[in-house]
Amino acid sequence: MVTVHHLSVSQSDRIVWLCEELELPYELKIYPRDPDTNLAPADYRALHPFGTAPVITDGDLVLGESGAIIEYLCAKAGGRLAVGPGAPNYPDYLFWLHFANGSLMPALMVDVLASMLGAEAEGGMAAMLRERTDRAYAMLEDRLGKAPYLAGEEFTAADIITLFPLTTMRQFMQRDLAPYPHIRAYLHRIGERPAYRRAMEKADPGMPLNLS
Repeated sequence: MVTVHHLSVSQSDRIVWLCEELELPYELKIYPRDPDTNLAPADYRALHPFGTAPVITDGDLVLGESGAIIEYLCAKAGGRLAVGPGAPNYPDYLFWLHFANGSLMPALMVDVLASMLGAEAEGGMAAMLRERTDRAYAMLEDRLGKAPYLAGEEFTAADIITLFPLTTMRQFMQRDLAPYPHIRAYLHRIGERPAYRRAMEKADPGMPLNLS
C-alpha cells in the first residue's frame, strides 16, 4: 500500500488530495514541523536524499517530487486524472502540470525569501522578481477565464498540483486575490469537491483553506 508522508502545511497536501480523488488505498503519516525552526523534522528529512516534501513510499519504492509522485499515482490508477497524448488538450495539460512547480512555485518562494531577508519593496531585483509572480497570476487568471479547469473542461492532476501555491502557500506569503475574479471562482469550484475537503481535513485539520 502507498504511504503518503505528509509534512504539516506543505506541498504534500497535494498527494493526500490526489489519493482521495483517485480513491486509492493509502496510509497517511503526518509529521509536525519542528517547533523551533518551522522546518521539516529530522525523521522527515531522512526519508529521501533531498529531504523535502512530498514523499511517498510504496513497498520498497521511495519517491519524492510532486510532479513525479502525481504521475506515478495517476498511472497506478489506470491513467485517471491524467490526459493522454492523443487528446487535443494534451499540450494544455502538460504545460499547467509543469508550470506549477517549474515557474509559479519558484517565483513565490523568491517572494517569501525576499520578504524574510528584508529586500526593498520597490526597485531593483525585488521588483523584477515580484513582476514574475504577477505575470504568473495574470496567466492563471487569463486561462481560467477561458476554461473552468487548467487543462480544459475537465478537472485533472494539473489542478491538483497548482492549488497549493494558490491556497496553502498563502500561509507563508499573503496575496490579495481581489484582482483575480476567475482564480477566485476556480478556488470556489475546487472547494466544493468532497475529495478536497476530506483530504485537507485529514492532512491539516483546522487550517484555513484560503479559498478566497
